[in-house]
Amino acid sequence: FFFPLSTQRCIVLRRPLSVTMNCQIHQLPEFESSTSHVREALQAILHTILFIRSPGPVAPQDVQCESFQTTYTRIATDDPMPPVQSTTRNTFSHYDQQFPQNQPQQSYHQVKSDLDRRVDDSIETFIRTLSPIGPELMSGRLTVSFFERRGKQKLFGLVHQEEKIVWEQWMLRVVVNNTPRPMGEDAASVIERQRIQDTAEGMLKAVLLKVFELAGSEIDHIPPVMYDFEISNAKKADDRDEVYSRVTNLPALINLGS
Repeated sequence: FFFPLSTQRCIVLRRPLSVTMNCQIHQLPEFESSTSHVREALQAILHTILFIRSPGPVAPQDVQCESFQTTYTRIATDDPMPPVQSTTRNTFSHYDQQFPQNQPQQSYHQVKSDLDRRVDDSIETFIRTLSPIGPELMSGRLTVSFFERRGKQKLFGLVHQEEKIVWEQWMLRVVVNNTPRPMGEDAASVIERQRIQDTAEGMLKAVLLKVFELAGSEIDHIPPVMYDFEISNAKKADDRDEVYSRVTNLPALINLGS
């Protein structure tokens, strides 16, 4: 954060995110899962991105997913992983402290607890704002924006203007499929459940592999200063095109009149 050095009062103006022309935009593969598994999958994806782009020295922690045969790496924590809980918050607070170089231990745990809360809050907010795109289908887009804070003094230091300069964005489209799964123990039901599980697991692994691929492709745009992140969900105007795409890709209906 940037604050005036003098003790006089000032007005702080915070502007929304400003995306620069040099902002790197990474489009991740689409991920589809059921509501019961989408939370853990999004935790894996978001924590992987935040670990790779952490603005300071952090220790890795491998986490084994419960719903998928997949392990991901996140910022290490000495405390047990907090459970995902529903929340009514619609906004995300900023870091209280950001990995300061001169106080690594004091701020480390504070940032981690804030990190878990922000990720979990963003997932719950995202799930509540999903848009229907078909029978038992809902979709939405998550965007992880990394930005640098810049401050300017105006009116002899009485007005402080803070600007958020976005230098990288990660975009992910998520489809939540609530089609009932076969619950029988017959061979056909078991095979279908395994097929659904394998498909979701394969899509999650594809997203994680793409994160690592894109993260190492270009790093010159990463600023050499401390920075923050924001997780948001966006609704685009082409949702109807997505519905049309899914409808046109359905198998042909049987012509009962023939």
